[in-house]
Amino acid sequence: MSSVKNLPRKGDRLRHPEKAKNAPNPVQRKPDWIRVKAPNSQEYNETRKLMREANLHTVCEEAACPNIGECWSARHATVMILGDICTRACAFCNVATGKPNMVDPMEPENLAISVSKMGMRHVVITSVDRDDLDDGGAEQFVQCITRIHEISRDTTVEILTPDFRDKPDSALENVIAAKPDVFNHNLETVPRLYPTIRPGARYFHSLKILARAKELDPMVFTKSGIMVGLGEEKAEVLQVMDDLRSADVDFLTIGQYLSPTLRHAPIDRFVTPDEFAEYKRIGLAKGFLHVASTPLTRSSYHADDDFQTLRTARQAALEVSGG
Repeated sequence: MSSVKNLPRKGDRLRHPEKAKNAPNPVQRKPDWIRVKAPNSQEYNETRKLMREANLHTVCEEAACPNIGECWSARHATVMILGDICTRACAFCNVATGKPNMVDPMEPENLAISVSKMGMRHVVITSVDRDDLDDGGAEQFVQCITRIHEISRDTTVEILTPDFRDKPDSALENVIAAKPDVFNHNLETVPRLYPTIRPGARYFHSLKILARAKELDPMVFTKSGIMVGLGEEKAEVLQVMDDLRSADVDFLTIGQYLSPTLRHAPIDRFVTPDEFAEYKRIGLAKGFLHVASTPLTRSSYHADDDFQTLRTARQAALEVSGG
C-alpha cells in the first residue's frame, strides 16, 4: 500500500491512479495568508444538502477548493457538469481521472431548478474534460445554459469550459450561441510548464478558443486564469497577460497553486500578497477590465461580484471612448 499512500480514494478505486507512481513531495507549512477556516455554517450545510438532493457535482468539492466554506455559506456554488470523472490527468488537479459515466440527461433540469431554489443571481458552470464525447460535452453546456435562462431569467450564467481540443468548430460555436454572459477558459499556467503541468492541453489552442469566443460574440465577457507558485518566472506571467490581451480577454484571475496531495505537482513557492497586488496593477495597466489576483483567488471565487465589476468597467470604457 505504500505506493499509493497520500492518494485519496473514491469509492473502491484510486482517485488518481496515474499519480500512484509519483514520489511524495515534502510537506510544506502554509503561510498565514493561505489559511482558511473549516466550513461549518448552517448555510454551508444547506447548500451541500441541496447539491446532494439534485445529484449535482461541484468543483468546489471535487477540486478541494480552499474557499468552499465562504462560498457555500453565501449560497454560491460552482456546478461541475458531465459527471465527476475526467478523461485527462493534469498534474495540479484533484478531480478524479478515469473512464467517465454516461451523460445525465436530467442534469440541465436539476441544475436549473437548484439555481432557482437558491435564488442565485450569478451561476458558474464548469465540467470535467470529456474527450470521449464527439463534441467534448458542448451540447450539455448548451442545455444547461438554455434551461437556466428559461427557469431563472434574472440569473446571469458564467461557463468555464474545457478546450474542446480535436472537436468540431461547432462545439464552441453552439456554446456561444446559447448566450452565456461570461465565457471562461483557463490557461492554468505559463506555456513552458504545459508538458508537465497540463500535458493533455496546448497553450496556443487554449488562446485560440478564447479569441474565437470573442469573435463569435463580441458582447460576451471572456475570462481566463492562471496559478502561480508552480515554478513560473515573472516575465512569463507578464507574457501570458500580453497573450490574453491579444486575444481580447476581459478578465484575468491569478491565484496561488496548492497541491491537493503529496503526489500532485509540488508547490515551488508561496507567492506573497504584495506580488499578487503587483500582478493586479500590471494587468489593469495592460488593459484588462478586471483582474482578481490574491493568494486565494480561484476562477469562480466572488464570481457574482466580479461580474458586476466587469459590467461597470465596460460601461465606463464605452463612455470614455464615446461608444
